[in-house]
Amino acid sequence: MTSDTTPCFVWAWLPGSSLPVVAGRLVRQADDRFGFIYGRSYLANPRAIALNSLELGLSSELIEPPDGMKLASGIRDASPDAWGRRVIINRLYGKAGLAAYDQDLDEQTYMLESGSDRIGALDFQTSASHYVARSNDNATLEELLNAASLVEQGIPLTPELDQALRHGSSIGGARPKALIQEHERKYVAKFSASGDTISVVKSEFIMMRLARLSGLNAAPVKLEKVLGKDVLLIERFDRVKLDDGWARRLMVSALTLQGLDEMMARYTSYEALTHVIRRDFHDPRVDLRELFARLVFNVLCGNTDDHARNHAAFFDGQAYSLTPAYDICPQSRSGNVASQGMLILGQANQSQIALCLNAAHLFLLDRVQAREIVIGQLENIALHWSAICLEASISNVDQNVLATRQMLNPFAFENLPDQDMDIARLAERIRPQLLATALA
Repeated sequence: MTSDTTPCFVWAWLPGSSLPVVAGRLVRQADDRFGFIYGRSYLANPRAIALNSLELGLSSELIEPPDGMKLASGIRDASPDAWGRRVIINRLYGKAGLAAYDQDLDEQTYMLESGSDRIGALDFQTSASHYVARSNDNATLEELLNAASLVEQGIPLTPELDQALRHGSSIGGARPKALIQEHERKYVAKFSASGDTISVVKSEFIMMRLARLSGLNAAPVKLEKVLGKDVLLIERFDRVKLDDGWARRLMVSALTLQGLDEMMARYTSYEALTHVIRRDFHDPRVDLRELFARLVFNVLCGNTDDHARNHAAFFDGQAYSLTPAYDICPQSRSGNVASQGMLILGQANQSQIALCLNAAHLFLLDRVQAREIVIGQLENIALHWSAICLEASISNVDQNVLATRQMLNPFAFENLPDQDMDIARLAERIRPQLLATALA
């Protein structure tokens, strides 16, 4: 556990390099706030780039955290989220469930206690001269699965399992997960949770595969069976294999792009994100079209967890570009009515195609182009649904839940104007096909 006097240096991988350099350090302030200051050696490096251009521009001055925030959002992006924090709290306190969230740990502690192979191109160290990775690339999926189960139960880990699961404690999200390397590729491994009532792992696999086949730039995925349980492997896109190791790509979340943090997440919106893309991205038209397609697909598949940490962009020192899509998973719903994780247009966030079409101009699309995206996705869902469900070996019960609750939910097609009712009729024709497959 760190103390108030423990230093925290931010190391970064510059583009195309397999070795990190010290970029700067955190400066503890009152009320557990942290400023950031770039190191003199980093500023003198001709290859140095800003960690992001929105809040951490290259400067020799202390960069204060934005108003209302404890530290720069771009640095918080590299800190663990809910699951990683549970792993750390388990190691320090041996607690599970709600008790795991009652500990008063500051951000620096989470940064320094989590693994080093974190998403993006930053890491945190207590030394400014010697980089020591906190990771274990040799852990098997079996070891990681066992360790995740113990953490959920609040059972302290053995030193070996602790080291294995610590590797993945730096990544985001609330569900059990870990990091692995297999055949010169790196993956995020997602496990089932003890409270799952359906196969969430297989459901996410199906949606990620459907998204890719529907034209989205989605990360490749595959399913594994480990100790009789399903494991989803999502190929990492923030790593590039080099002859002498792995390069890392700088990333920022949509929270950072919008200048917000978790406490301000309710203000995030697709509309605000489109403004940032038009201003700061390499190819705004390409990325805006892609973002619109992701919004539509989330509505069609029932993924209402499209919050601002589930969108991200690469930064190369000059401008941004969307990362591949990830974390596309249908969410349970008790009724038909649903809302997306970010506002879409104004203060509206209803999970409806009509709202998406009304917002199309924000994505530099006319209504004809927007309709083509919606209809194309519906046709691809109908075309590939059966084969992907078969590939996933999903049970009839779970497939029936997807087909009747999440996929093409009738609420998604309410409020369409007369000229767009052909979209609703197409969905009505497809919906029975999804259910028939489940009951076959």
